[in-house]
Amino acid sequence: MKRATIIEIISALFILLFTYTALSKLYDYENFRSVLYRSPYISFAAPVITWALPIVELVVVFFLFFPRMRRVGLIGSLMLMIIFTFYIGFIIITVSQPKLPCSCGGVLQQMSWQQHLLFNIFFTFLAWMGLRLLRLNRESRKGHEVQEIIFSRNYI
Repeated sequence: MKRATIIEIISALFILLFTYTALSKLYDYENFRSVLYRSPYISFAAPVITWALPIVELVVVFFLFFPRMRRVGLIGSLMLMIIFTFYIGFIIITVSQPKLPCSCGGVLQQMSWQQHLLFNIFFTFLAWMGLRLLRLNRESRKGHEVQEIIFSRNYI
């Protein structure tokens, strides 16, 4: 499979993921807000997070839609996934409550914290892989451009 196709698939997965979670949070805003206020370690920032997180997710989606801005979208995806993954891992390690609230939105709320951690690790890896493939794609294109300039009629 071509690198460009894999990059498109990874971008599409993040577009689906972040659109779904952002809209779920906005649709069920009161529940999302309530869960954030009850969440350990971040309840103090709940007023900001309730609006900022869905907006940031939708901004990342916007960047992922356009090939020229895809790198920024993948960097944003990677940053969000790293933050989410570390938060979930930290919660699993430090909080002993059997049932913690999840503010993820939609179907993702049905996952256990351990399942969610694995899900996030997988998507973190996808974001990293997308950035890596994008870089390799750009490097190979630059190599072709140099060859075209060297071997074009204008320079021979």
